Amino acid sequence: MIFDSHMHTEVSADSSMKAADALKRASELGIGAVFTEHEDMNFPGEKDFTFSPQDYWAKYEALRGEGEHLRLGVELGMQEGLAKKNQAFVEEAPFDQVIGSIHTIEGHDLYYADIYKDRAKDDLYRLYLETMARCVRSQGAFIDILAHIDYIARYAAYSDTELTYAAYGDYIDEVLRALVETDTVLELNTRRFDAPQGKASLVPIFTRYRELGGKEVTLGSDAHDAAAIGFAFTEAHELAAGLGLAVVTFLARKKEYC
Repeated sequence: MIFDSHMHTEVSADSSMKAADALKRASELGIGAVFTEHEDMNFPGEKDFTFSPQDYWAKYEALRGEGEHLRLGVELGMQEGLAKKNQAFVEEAPFDQVIGSIHTIEGHDLYYADIYKDRAKDDLYRLYLETMARCVRSQGAFIDILAHIDYIARYAAYSDTELTYAAYGDYIDEVLRALVETDTVLELNTRRFDAPQGKASLVPIFTRYRELGGKEVTLGSDAHDAAAIGFAFTEAHELAAGLGLAVVTFLARKKEYC
């Protein structure tokens, strides 16, 4: 079974999706679901992107036990200097899957425009990728997946937001090498498949990932509402297969081939 290995319910500060709605939608699509709630320590702004692992498990463990179509995970916000705290958090519950991601740079939330003011795109994108590579190396021992390598392209306040291999290949290579060396899986995130160049920009990156020794991907919609679950998964699965990348998910931190 294919799993949507990245979605957020009401446990995450930026989502109001109910578990029942998520599971209903996944069932309609014939796919499994992995809840991956936000745990972003030291996050700037007013929202609290943290949660209690114990409360999370108590809330959803019974749902997880009904068949094998639900897994419980976490999306850890990786920042330099947080490795020990992130690792301690992961050890507080028997998570099925741990995603690592970059949502902030130098204490700024990449969602908001302030970080892009008076910063050249090339300088910021290179810093983003350099930070990502260092975080994968420092936290790869306890994360399973790197989420949305192109996250910055969602929100960057530039006329051209794309993160392309042609422009940033050397820096992308460092991220991909870190993934291969730490046995961390690269997520094929479909959130931007409907952007004009969203899917096209990812193809060379995933091609290079395969060339450098990457073998597997997870598929993730990053859904915050039920309608987005499984978005563009047929396209994503075809893309992965065409590049010779196997689709996996995780159960009790062990890879399962879909």
